[in-house]
Amino acid sequence: MSTNPPVIIKDQKHGLPMSKGLLAQTFTATGLGPAQAYGAAQRVQDELRAECCLEVTLAELHERAGRVLTEMAGADIATRYRRLNEIAKLERPLVVLIGGTTGVGKSTIAAEVAHRLGITRFVSTDSIREVMRGIFSRELMPAIYESSFDAWRGLRVPVPRGASPVIVGFREQAAVVATGMKSLIDRAVVEGVSMVLEGIHVAPGYIEPSQFKNAHVVQLLISVDDEEAHRSHFYIREIQTDGMRPFERYRANFDNIRLLGRYVEDLAVEHGIPVVHSHQLDRTVAEVLELIVDTVIRDDEDATAGAAAPAEGKGATAE
Repeated sequence: MSTNPPVIIKDQKHGLPMSKGLLAQTFTATGLGPAQAYGAAQRVQDELRAECCLEVTLAELHERAGRVLTEMAGADIATRYRRLNEIAKLERPLVVLIGGTTGVGKSTIAAEVAHRLGITRFVSTDSIREVMRGIFSRELMPAIYESSFDAWRGLRVPVPRGASPVIVGFREQAAVVATGMKSLIDRAVVEGVSMVLEGIHVAPGYIEPSQFKNAHVVQLLISVDDEEAHRSHFYIREIQTDGMRPFERYRANFDNIRLLGRYVEDLAVEHGIPVVHSHQLDRTVAEVLELIVDTVIRDDEDATAGAAAPAEGKGATAE
């Protein structure tokens, strides 16, 4: 039987005990490995017990955690931890939209980002398309019955002269899936639940982040510049899925996949959506997290400034 008394977070409902596991998870969001994160969480708890600080506020816990991280992992990690905590304080839900062509690692990156941010609602646009297939027949909506890189096979209208059938087919499919994406985001906003949504259909211009006034919506695109590195992803995917996603099929359509990649990157430039060039997973995830934090904090500061401006203007008029 343990003789160590629990550390109680007194400003949480019913005074919940501090969880080393949850604290360690928040540390991993900064890029710390699991062992180092758990060690830092253990040290926070040990220090509080040694000083007989058995009741602390969340603010006090975060301050202590920041000091421990500075000593154990450096100032950059501690700063990243403090900035991530700013997101947790926001009243509006966070919706992260991650796009990019097939095989750039969107799903892996998105899953890691969701885990590090503590977001449990994680959706792929392929899932949306699959649900739509159960509702609409192939005859009614053929575009959703093909993969994004060969959606042109389901086109029912002539392709304009000079246009790429691959792009035209994808545009039609993305427009259909965007309807389901918007409904999911609307639902998350109503429920006040944060969400990560990923997929090639998360293409700039098909969903406008600014239309969701009651949420922080951050959109970004993942890209792999090196063709050989991109091609190797499909081989790895075949192994990881026990052949469910065969390398040969993607190799045969690789040129179309790269074409779609260039297309959505052009859309990103046109719409001012950031493109993250993926190389090594941890570094890419860290870059994505930094981008999310920067965008959300800036968005919140702009909203605060906008709310204060009318009041200042009114005061100036009154004088």
